[in-house]
This record gives sequence, C-alpha cells and structure tokens, in this order.
Amino acid sequence: MKKNIIFTIAFLGGMLLAAHGLLAQPSSKTEQRLIHINGKGEVSDDRGTKLGYISKEDIVFNNQNQKLGFIKNGKVYDAEGNPLGKAKKDGRYYNNDGVFILSTKTMGDKCEILDPEGHKKGTVHKNYKLHACAAHCFFLEQEMKKEEDK
Repeated sequence: MKKNIIFTIAFLGGMLLAAHGLLAQPSSKTEQRLIHINGKGEVSDDRGTKLGYISKEDIVFNNQNQKLGFIKNGKVYDAEGNPLGKAKKDGRYYNNDGVFILSTKTMGDKCEILDPEGHKKGTVHKNYKLHACAAHCFFLEQEMKKEEDK
C-alpha cells in the first residue's frame, strides 16, 4: 500500500513539481535531467548514465536489475502489480483518476516526452512510446528520493 501511495505521488505530484521547476530549471544542487530511451530499451539521463532498461517482456528495471514496474495491455503497473494508469497507443499517459500526465510527439524514429504544458522531459525511441511514462515516472521518483536524502 505504501509503495502504491509513493507511485501515485510520483505520478500526480511528481509531474507537477517537475513542471514547476524541480527538474526543469538547473540549480546549484541539480541540473536538468531528461530521460532518454533508445531503440534497445536502455534508459539513460542527459549525461549518458545508464539508469535502467526495458525488457522485451515490457518490464522496467533499474541498474540493479530490480523490477520497477511493467506494462500489460496498455495499463501501467508497479512492481507488485498495483495499477498506476493507462498508456494510450498515441503515446499519451493518464493516471488511475484519468488525469493527463505525459504525452509523446513523434519526430522520425524518436519521440519527445512532454509534460502537460508541453515541456520536454526526454526522448524515447518510437518502439518504446508506450513505455515513456512508466520509465520517466519511475526514474523521476528515484531522482526525487535522492534529493530528499540530501
């Protein structure tokens, strides 16, 4: 239950915080962090640091091979199978309450990951369009936890 609440906060509050500058504006503590997913499903940040990967079974893992979540039939779940939202085929993601969280904009083989206001949050290969929100939100949550620990 606690983990479900954390992911819900990451989806609802995390994106709002990011949109208001937590990750969007460089600061003395952190720089802007965008998430990138390449054609192999590897997830990295702007510096090229590998954060995790997406398996062929649509499971999102971190670098320690810990399962963070997965997508099944267009629905996004946390590692324990708790529903978090829905990924639409057009690359739009909605949480369980139907609130629009992220979208993707196709640009050739890559897509931009955009927040509700249209701010770029990263890129994703077109083959992983449905995974953009799941991966972005899971790694955003990890980034928020790192900030809290400082």
